[in-house]
Amino acid sequence: MRKTQVGIVGAGPAGLFLAHLLRKAGVEAVVLEARTREYLETSPHRIRAGVLEWGTREMVARAGVGDRMVQEGLGHGGIYLAFDGQLLHLDFHALAGRGIWVYGQQYLVTDMIRHHLEAGGEILFSHEVVGVEDLEEAPTLVYCTPDGRLEELRCEFAVGADGSHSLARKSIPGIQVHQKTYPYAWLGILAQTRPAAEELIYASHPRGFALFSMRSPTLARNYLQVAPEERLEAWPDERIWEELDLRLSGVAEVQPGPILEKSLTPMRSLVVEPMQHGRFFLVGDAAHVVPPTGAKGMNLAFCDVAVLYRALVAFYNEGEASLLARYTQEALRHVWQAELFSYWMTTLLHTAADPFEDRLREAKLRHLGESLHLQRFLAENYVGLHTSGRYTHYIPQST
Repeated sequence: MRKTQVGIVGAGPAGLFLAHLLRKAGVEAVVLEARTREYLETSPHRIRAGVLEWGTREMVARAGVGDRMVQEGLGHGGIYLAFDGQLLHLDFHALAGRGIWVYGQQYLVTDMIRHHLEAGGEILFSHEVVGVEDLEEAPTLVYCTPDGRLEELRCEFAVGADGSHSLARKSIPGIQVHQKTYPYAWLGILAQTRPAAEELIYASHPRGFALFSMRSPTLARNYLQVAPEERLEAWPDERIWEELDLRLSGVAEVQPGPILEKSLTPMRSLVVEPMQHGRFFLVGDAAHVVPPTGAKGMNLAFCDVAVLYRALVAFYNEGEASLLARYTQEALRHVWQAELFSYWMTTLLHTAADPFEDRLREAKLRHLGESLHLQRFLAENYVGLHTSGRYTHYIPQST
């Protein structure tokens, strides 16, 4: 049986960032990941969110894993809202004093894998964790090796960072799950074409919501509101581009191009309490899921890691366990703030089946267009003043 100080389940953004930070602080960590490195870095199914709050970008840069992010990412000073045939620009710098950064999650995962391995960190790819034991005293991760053998990793602390369908989550006894399922889904595409605008467009249209975003000046990432039971086979390329154009209402131009990837994403919110038990902790999507409308998923993962990292370092450097005991309490503050904003954005922009509810939604949109206070609320939450912005100083500046 192997032993380590901190065992981490999952090599997604949360697990990798925590492992990197702990290694730099002199704390031994082993990451167990069920997938191959090639799958994590190149699979089209891994193309995820790309909006980083200003605080998330700052944390990544301070940690020393943001060199390519800074060089190739796109700084945005706001977003556009399209409704009633008009295009409203929200200037985040004027409203909240900060902007956002666009850099694909898959690129960031690739960067952190490279940095961690080159610095001597340990990631065991194709090692699937199948059980978690002894959470209170010495968390033990039971995993399957690539050749089918069952082995164990005994840890002083263990962390579940294995995503929204987390096995680790199920290991916490008496856990409470708060969740909501929305009556729509997103059909997403990645296309080799010029994005519709220099910043994201959130479009509310009688036919349904649409989002026009990007991964680079030549890669567009667009989404359409569809029914949860929709099938990709019903959406040939021509129909997708036609529908995207219709939902823009002529306020901007969508340029069709080769579609590299299509996906369907159901919309749900989920929070579990507590996010810890004994010496076992949850971070990222293993602990909470948000609808993607508010662009909060990856950002929340980095917030969790910042809080847990500070607590673990306080324990190892000072023998102080109080921060670990309060991990759930502190994390849930930013989690529920992001859940609130994501719910607000989702219900504000998606067409409802109930005509009465939809008329109320349209009235809320028009109020937003006229109210500086509501625009500030949106901007402050979108750039993360109340989430990642609270934790940037938890991350030491890399030298």
